[in-house]
Amino acid sequence: MGRMTGTRGGRGALLRRAAATCMAVSAIALAGCSAAPEVVVTAPAPEVVADGLEAPWSLAPFGEEMLVSERDSARVLEISASGEVREVGVIGGVSHGGEGGLLGLAIREGELYSYSTGADGNRVERRPLVGEAGALSLGDPVTVIDGIPSAGTHNGGRIAFGPDGMLYVTTGDAGDRQSAQDVEALSGKILRLEPDGSIPADNPFAGSPVFSYGHRNPQGIGWDRDGAMYASEFGQDTWDELNVIVAGGNYGWPVVEGIADDARYIDPVQQWTPEEASPSGIAVTGSDILVANLRGERVRIVPLDDLGTSTEMFVGEYGRIRDIAVTVGATWYLTNNTDGRGDPRSGDDRLILLGMD
Repeated sequence: MGRMTGTRGGRGALLRRAAATCMAVSAIALAGCSAAPEVVVTAPAPEVVADGLEAPWSLAPFGEEMLVSERDSARVLEISASGEVREVGVIGGVSHGGEGGLLGLAIREGELYSYSTGADGNRVERRPLVGEAGALSLGDPVTVIDGIPSAGTHNGGRIAFGPDGMLYVTTGDAGDRQSAQDVEALSGKILRLEPDGSIPADNPFAGSPVFSYGHRNPQGIGWDRDGAMYASEFGQDTWDELNVIVAGGNYGWPVVEGIADDARYIDPVQQWTPEEASPSGIAVTGSDILVANLRGERVRIVPLDDLGTSTEMFVGEYGRIRDIAVTVGATWYLTNNTDGRGDPRSGDDRLILLGMD
């Protein structure tokens, strides 16, 4: 089967669709109101909220603020919608090099979870967030899981809490391709854990944190309103992927890459060449999956009611895009041109805000 993709829509139409996405998120917050005013969606202008970021990697919304990780400095930054930037803290013991360093962030009940590379591999830690927005600091760390294989490439690194309250962790194959098919290895997987790091009793492999396997380097995860889970994944040389993740699913790496029509493996719902994609973070809204693309230097909008198609936005405008987050009334985009693989421009890297007019 050939590559599935959509056509590129006009910029105004795509920005209006992105704004409509923000409106849909806002509508959730207004669901309890007896009446809501009619909203006319116009094409908003993206706003650069912050610049000069150093190899930023992950976004984690905290109220009206955004927490941002920097891969090489191991800093966690707090950025307001008005552009105020301050350092929350530095994650200790981070060994940066290649694709390793401070990667994913997630927040749950006043604690910051971080995925980072240490001397003994990748690990997830949690720390209390002390103080209020605008004056946050980090408390002492507690290890959630460690011993995840690390390497100069393919570290995975995205973490997120699912609608079931569990912590999901993406891990790359760390250069050991065959380990992705070994359900006893932590590399090349999506892991599922209780927030304290213990193993859920209903995981697909008894006593194991492994939720799905056969992954090369998954870096984006998210869920729709019905609880379906989606993940973006870097391929090798042929196809990058968007997958629907199911418990115990085998996604084929390194035996297959992209759509294989092989009953032993779960095919992606959409695939792209690495040159036009290299998908990293994703955000799922009420109607779409937004996919950040690195080498492709664009955002893809995949409709939930037609997963085999996509439209494109910001093509080449901001360079490499690493992560996306959706909050009430706004979508945030994080560029990643200073990580050693991009072509930095003056002011890189940037946090970009797209709101509603």
